[in-house]
Amino acid sequence: MSDSALPVKSPCIEVCSLNDQDLCIGCYRTANEIIEWFSASNERKREILLSVNDRQAGSVSQG
Repeated sequence: MSDSALPVKSPCIEVCSLNDQDLCIGCYRTANEIIEWFSASNERKREILLSVNDRQAGSVSQG
């Protein structure tokens, strides 16, 4: 099975609460990304994870 066919694990850590910027404080996804996740392709999920990683890195550097 190729990497593109493998399921992409959700970044959810079951700390579901949105901040003032509409970002989950647990997984750093936007509300729209959370909703989209359930129907997104693996490619789109990987794109979301890249955005999540960028947000986490920005949060840590500001932090």
